Amino acid sequence: MTETTAEPAARMDWRAVGVLLFGACVIGLSPIFVRLTEAGPAAAGFWRLALALPLLALLTVRNTGGIGRPPVMALWAGLFFALDLGFWHYAIHYTSVTNATVLSNLTPIVVTAFAWIFLKQRPTGLFLLAVAAATGGAWVMAFEKGSGALVNQPLGDGLSVLTALWYAFYFLCMAQGRKTHGASQLMFWVSIVGAPLLLVAALLAGEPILPSSALGWAALAGLGLMHVGGQGSIAWAMGRLPTSTASVVVLVQPVVAASLGWVLFAEAIGPLQATGAMVTLLAVILAQWASRPKAEQGPRPDAPPPPEPALR
Repeated sequence: MTETTAEPAARMDWRAVGVLLFGACVIGLSPIFVRLTEAGPAAAGFWRLALALPLLALLTVRNTGGIGRPPVMALWAGLFFALDLGFWHYAIHYTSVTNATVLSNLTPIVVTAFAWIFLKQRPTGLFLLAVAAATGGAWVMAFEKGSGALVNQPLGDGLSVLTALWYAFYFLCMAQGRKTHGASQLMFWVSIVGAPLLLVAALLAGEPILPSSALGWAALAGLGLMHVGGQGSIAWAMGRLPTSTASVVVLVQPVVAASLGWVLFAEAIGPLQATGAMVTLLAVILAQWASRPKAEQGPRPDAPPPPEPALR
């Protein structure tokens, strides 16, 4: 899809809403594919990036006329995205699909906290309230153990939270890189950097690299297509919709993941876990809304863009 910048619209672009909903549903399949790959967690991340590379190369050539030299920010973003995928895939292995997906969506809060500490952008009281609510919701989710056969829920929940940290650093690097380069070009170089790092991590951890069945290979192919198609649909739609609208629509991602986790892996959601997940997701929306610059003042020159939901 062609790359465009957001423009104010007088009325809702329902086509963009539909594309965004489609992309979020596709992304919601990612933890399911990770569980079905039969490869190790880091190995699944390697295949996801490696299989997406040919499509990303084609998109980059179509959009920019060539691959070009790797931007410095893309190299840093590749490192952080490799950490993000590695930690998140291990989280999916240890805890429930619901917890791994919802807790990793704390990224917008981490981004705004970074801006507060390092860019001296003091958040509002409403944002701090949202942080408290998100923390409480995450604690409730971790408190109630899922009904499925989880390997190590506390470890998986902790890895999910760390995933939000790595994705925040990735987001900040990509936001800086987008000032001078296109999205498809950055995603291409991120994959070039991230894929070998994940492969080395998988080999050092002694993970199985290759799936043992056609289903495993199909899951890996699904991850690669999802990485391009899902993220591409979301990027296209977010260029045509307000952040406030997009942040609500993309919350279908953890809903899809949780529903499929229940159907495929018997990960039933208890009442406390459902309450904690709802509180956490609503708090993320509130945090994004509270951290947006006032329209009449305009964003500060050194301010990062409003943090988007964590979409993988």
